[in-house]
Amino acid sequence: MSTVDAPERSTPSIPGPAPRILLIQAPYYEGVVSGMRRGAEKLLHEAGCQVEVVDVAGAYELPAALRMALKVAPGWDGFLLHGCVVKGETDHYQFICEAVCQGVMDISSETGVPLGFGLLTVESLDQAEARSADDRHNKGGEAAYALLTQIALARRWGIK
Repeated sequence: MSTVDAPERSTPSIPGPAPRILLIQAPYYEGVVSGMRRGAEKLLHEAGCQVEVVDVAGAYELPAALRMALKVAPGWDGFLLHGCVVKGETDHYQFICEAVCQGVMDISSETGVPLGFGLLTVESLDQAEARSADDRHNKGGEAAYALLTQIALARRWGIK
């Protein structure tokens, strides 16, 4: 989703009991990820969600943490992933971004678990800060919206 043309959306209505959400975050860029979390929590609280937050070392660990959480399965209705990778001078950025995105996509398509994916892949810290600001373009909020619509769909189809 583009930051500039993101539509204004209302909080999705989730039928049934309050959704339980696990937010897995990689706070390597603490200010950025905290901003994303605030954007997500605003929407999640409006939807009546219960949110648990866990930290991992970096973006690379997000897919493995998601996989571990799915093994534990203490009744979470969905998962939200937040992280940020800023491009540097080496190929490391490309390898990390591709590995994380592919890992998350593999788990998502394999399990069908409701998932919101908020990984910023940016050229600069300024870009990351703009995408985690307290406004309607906050990527954490956008990922939370995607998650809530997936939970609503799963409940509509009787999956969860």
